[in-house]
Amino acid sequence: MAAGFFISKTVGVVAIVLAVGAVATIIALSVVYAQEKNKGTSDVGTNTTVSPTTTTPAPNNPWNRWRLPTTLKPESYKVFLQPFLTPDANNMYIFKGNSSVVFVCEEATNLILIHSNKLNYTMQGSFHATLQAEDGGAVPAISRTWLETTTQYLVVQLSSPLQQGRRYQLFSSFTGELADDLAGFYRSEYTDESGTRQVVATTQMQPADARKAFPCFDEPAMKANFTVTMIHPTNYEAISNMPVKNTRQQIIDGVTWSVTEFNTTPRMSTYLLAFIVSQFDHRDTNSSGTLIRIWGRPKAIEEGQGDYALNVTGPILKFFEGHYNTAYPLPKSDQVGLPDFNAGAMENWGLVTYRENSLLFDDNFSSISNKERVVTVIAHELAHQWFGNLVTLRWWNDLWLNEGFASYVEYLGADSAEPDWNIKDLMVLNELHDVMATDALASSHPLSFREEEINTPAQISEVFDSIAYSKGASVLRMLSSFLSEDIFKEGLQSYLHTFAYDNTVYTDLWVHLQEAVQKNNVTLPTNISNIMDRWTLQMGFPVVTVNTLDGTVSQKHFLLDPTSSVDRPSDFNYVWIVPITWMTGNNQGSGNYWLTEVSDTNNSFTINSTWLLLNLNVTGYFRVNYNQENWDQLLNQLGTDQTVIPVINRAQIIDDAFNLARAKYINVTLALNTTLFLSREREYMPWQAALTNLKYFQQMFDRSELFGDMSRYIRNQVTPLFEYYKNITNNWQNRPSGLMAQYNEINAISTACSYGVTECQQLAANYLQQWQNTNINPVPPNLRSAIYCSMVATGGESAWDFIWQKFQNASVVSEADKLRTALSCSPHPWILNRYLQYTLDPTKIRRQDATSTINSIASNVVGQPLVWDFIRGNWRTLFSQYGGGSFSFSRLILSVTQRFSSEFELQELEQFKKDNEDIGFGSGTRALEQALERTRANINWVTENQAAVMQWFK
Repeated sequence: MAAGFFISKTVGVVAIVLAVGAVATIIALSVVYAQEKNKGTSDVGTNTTVSPTTTTPAPNNPWNRWRLPTTLKPESYKVFLQPFLTPDANNMYIFKGNSSVVFVCEEATNLILIHSNKLNYTMQGSFHATLQAEDGGAVPAISRTWLETTTQYLVVQLSSPLQQGRRYQLFSSFTGELADDLAGFYRSEYTDESGTRQVVATTQMQPADARKAFPCFDEPAMKANFTVTMIHPTNYEAISNMPVKNTRQQIIDGVTWSVTEFNTTPRMSTYLLAFIVSQFDHRDTNSSGTLIRIWGRPKAIEEGQGDYALNVTGPILKFFEGHYNTAYPLPKSDQVGLPDFNAGAMENWGLVTYRENSLLFDDNFSSISNKERVVTVIAHELAHQWFGNLVTLRWWNDLWLNEGFASYVEYLGADSAEPDWNIKDLMVLNELHDVMATDALASSHPLSFREEEINTPAQISEVFDSIAYSKGASVLRMLSSFLSEDIFKEGLQSYLHTFAYDNTVYTDLWVHLQEAVQKNNVTLPTNISNIMDRWTLQMGFPVVTVNTLDGTVSQKHFLLDPTSSVDRPSDFNYVWIVPITWMTGNNQGSGNYWLTEVSDTNNSFTINSTWLLLNLNVTGYFRVNYNQENWDQLLNQLGTDQTVIPVINRAQIIDDAFNLARAKYINVTLALNTTLFLSREREYMPWQAALTNLKYFQQMFDRSELFGDMSRYIRNQVTPLFEYYKNITNNWQNRPSGLMAQYNEINAISTACSYGVTECQQLAANYLQQWQNTNINPVPPNLRSAIYCSMVATGGESAWDFIWQKFQNASVVSEADKLRTALSCSPHPWILNRYLQYTLDPTKIRRQDATSTINSIASNVVGQPLVWDFIRGNWRTLFSQYGGGSFSFSRLILSVTQRFSSEFELQELEQFKKDNEDIGFGSGTRALEQALERTRANINWVTENQAAVMQWFK
């Protein structure tokens, strides 16, 4: 699943209230099983009574445990589903279905536990299901069935045990709500060109919502083959993981329906199953025998919004086939842009689903960042088609390897499609720098959890965080770097070939990489497992400190708040085996070095006449600190000719310095001094690193007296960059060449307008006036995010209303996203409060966009206290909508608290935790602890540094 703005997913909590008596068995579904159900069917005599739908048995019973027992192993499913795309008499959208699962008994048991959530069953006699033997023989009678709603099971108790080694089939018929909760089998909607509301039935199963679509053994290790049949209106089309096997028409209750059966899938996990019924259109092509189709709203496809995705999918698939040395495992690759989808994308095997902004692209509206988003997300999801789908981690505690790997190789796949972008360099900014801020907290966590730590759906959702994605990617990039990409690929290919269609644990990859290391006689300080366990089994990372006067080098667990205590023990005592690359000024030396202990001495690091730089191109996942003399040498080099230092390392010097200052390793003024050269810098990466770190200063001080001096400094630094891009773009009429240059042009506009460069704000005002007068948008797509924000910030109520009207009418989702975010830039509290209320109304703000909209408002200094009041006042509602298993929910808590830096705010946050213990915090539980830790650290940092910062900016 793609992260993103990133990773989010909702587990809906709307209960289904459907009278069992009103649920008619679907004729078309039942006929298929009529004969089979008469053979070897379990006794459903009248000597038993129907169990209640809920029960509260003793806590030690198997159905009170979140994990399935290992007594049964599924082999195949037949799933029949009929979504109704118009509301019923109760104004509810529903689907009907039945399914059968063939399983083998691994260990004799008289209990069948199968996941089921929010499904209402058509009783088979007195029970929720029927049982028969695959060999046609006798089976134990069912004695009792019930639904265990807390742990989400259908429980089937038998009068005697199933026999080890025999195969059985469990059949059930059910009804569910086709809700708009973005989870399981759900409903998405859009308005077509005629103004008619259209409904799409679609899916999002990961991590634990296949059970909302049909009863199943809903754990990733429970792989099976799936044969899916969809019954749908004749003017709709159905697609699923596999190609269509056949389609026929059938009359059901006097209405003609299409019945579409799909080929049986390979052996796969339930969370990768997908099916969609829609009136979407598509464009297609063929790449090396693989059918590629891009699906979306008919208007979007007609306008060519899927063409870019269609053009890059083939090259990316071809790249991964070579990278993995394995052919694409399926006959087709469908990719679908959905109007309502709460993740960035989902790697369903052969049927990848996306938010529209992650698949569709329109040159007339979409920016270069939208284009980068599309190609990287496609690469991320296609990487999963092998790593994650063909070979799947056994349980969610090792999610980091699945998502971290895809987050790493997405840059390689995107680079193959856009080789002129140098996109691989962006990984340092997008992944490594970003996640280090989280991983430097005492409340962080290791990449890999113990299996018993992750059980509930909310706990599973919590592990879909930046540690899994971005730290996972950064650590794997480090591993590939010190092994070499060729050795890394050799071990990876062996791993995939060995475990195809099976499940693994993360250490299986280490075994195959070690074999490649030994085969190629690669010299390492110890084996792969010993090196990598220190990066995966203990949280955080080291700061490496080097003294160029005597060559001493040491490491220490880096914590943003050095006074915080680490409660999580480590078998390695927070010592890492660190691969270090280095160079010196004037090309006097360079090399590789391993730091294997807490401290060491390296004579090559004893340098007097020039500077030493560690961690070339930031391939290592650690920070670097120097003695004052070396810092002075580096600052002098930046001040005279910064280009001597590699561009990625210029960004590293800034990012390391600011974070070292926050952690009290160096003085805050040293960190600020690393920004002095920016008035001469034209490269994107150093500028972006500086702006990211200065944002922390903004958050800490934009409510204080020193912010005026800080704004003047940033204004002075950015004005030369603004003038530079104004000149080379012919007064903003053209775009600079190259991805990085275009990104830095956006930085120039955004920073200049935000910090009060008059010419920039006037540019935005002129654009707004032209747009209002002509109804033709004059703003180049790349500049729209920044310009729209300035329009709203300086244009008053009329500008807000104008942008809101454009948002409501936007037909290209990337344009709608820019407008929606810009609406958060208003300086007027009453407007922002009104906008916050809109997030509770899905007719104004789509449910998938609600939390990101709230986060945008919270990033506004005026909006932050309003959002804090809003969240506290609406916590129960927000939690019921997003809290149980939403990947975005944790960011809601972190966003609203990002400015907290006073004792009063800390007390409010602690009171919020206390007041809502009865409701809970779900997938935001860890984020709340991180927010508390960050607030305490902010309080200490502001107290200790405000005077020095004020003096420096003066």
